Amino acid sequence: MKRVFPLTIQSGMSQSESYILMLCEPESGIQVPIFIGAHEAQGILLAKEEVKTRRPMTHELMMHVMVEYGLGLKEVSIDRMCEGIFYATLHMTDGFNSRDFDSRASDAITLALLADCPIMMAESVIEESGVKIGPRSEVGGRRMSDEQTLEELEEELKRCEENEEYERAAEIQKRIEQIKVKG
Repeated sequence: MKRVFPLTIQSGMSQSESYILMLCEPESGIQVPIFIGAHEAQGILLAKEEVKTRRPMTHELMMHVMVEYGLGLKEVSIDRMCEGIFYATLHMTDGFNSRDFDSRASDAITLALLADCPIMMAESVIEESGVKIGPRSEVGGRRMSDEQTLEELEEELKRCEENEEYERAAEIQKRIEQIKVKG
């Protein structure tokens, strides 16, 4: 297991309700894109930025209940990925006993941010879904070159999203943003 950190949340290009959460493994600089919905993105952003809401959001409520009953979140782990879905575990304790609970990755990440505990990821998940961000990147054995035009990249992004190649789509979207910033 390697520790990862939430880096950015970006709006999906073709779906208005989709967002991409980029997790970073700092030793290698590899980033892992996770597609999440609007509500999940909002929860993670609020927790990451430590925004206090007038009324508790669902994750805040869960944390309040856990604290009230003496439960602590030691760490969360993203253990595996199957068919583009990330599976996570909450590792909790009451000070005497430890228990593990199955969780969606987005919920686990939000709770970890609220509890200020580590987010761990299996090395196999990082290897399978991670992307090395740089001027030339490789995902799934396919190389993306600097010479591709913005239009070509946007067409390829659309194809990847239609074929549910989300990891590649995230890498292409990152490249598109780099070109627009330079632009």
